[in-house]
Amino acid sequence: MSQLGIILQARTGSTRMPEKVIRPFFNEKSILDLLIEKVQKLGIPAVLATTLNPSDDRICELAARHDFPIFRGSENDVLDRFIQAAKEHKFDKIIRVCADNPFLDLAGMKTLIEAFEKSDADYLSFQLDGNRPSILTHFGFWTEAVRLDALEKAQQLTNEKLYHEHVTNFIYGNPEIFDVQFIQADPLVFSRTDIRMTLDTPEDFRVQQQIFATISKENPNFGIPEIVSWLDQHSEILEIMKNEILKNQK
Repeated sequence: MSQLGIILQARTGSTRMPEKVIRPFFNEKSILDLLIEKVQKLGIPAVLATTLNPSDDRICELAARHDFPIFRGSENDVLDRFIQAAKEHKFDKIIRVCADNPFLDLAGMKTLIEAFEKSDADYLSFQLDGNRPSILTHFGFWTEAVRLDALEKAQQLTNEKLYHEHVTNFIYGNPEIFDVQFIQADPLVFSRTDIRMTLDTPEDFRVQQQIFATISKENPNFGIPEIVSWLDQHSEILEIMKNEILKNQK
């Protein structure tokens, strides 16, 4: 029987904003604290995959405070880090969570997990307008799912640096080699091009910190509908997001 597990990817090194995942973000908690707590609510085996770089000792200390399992591997070959983490924890189906998405949607994650458990797909994620997998958008709401044997096949088929730094690109970019499947994203955001909730820059951090604190006061269990509704009432924030999207093309 296959074993599904969550791998949460995090490191302190970041070109545009170092240490963004461990800085205080909301109520003295970091983004990584918030994501670990969210993942733990699912009750599914999970591990945090970080690097061997000593600067990521703080990532491990944070995870340890939550009793969250840790795997340390290659800093630059993230594909190999995922493969080794999955093997060590005996995951053959993986839900990949990036630590720069403080607005990760728990309902969407549950939908993806349920679909992937029933699927034989090598890769499964949400799809946006223009046939884009959610990882290629600026939303930051969703995770993606991939089989360990597909990651191993990608590792064997390509030595290109890009595909070893970005875990799933080679797989969803080659649907003639892999069984790539999608779930259509929420109609609320399907065609939107002005929402950026993934966090890469200091400006992202400032804006998203404000949004998170404000919406949390209104509804601590907020999801995509509440976020979209709030943004549509704050056109000045959407303008900032549009500028950040232009400056940080995927």
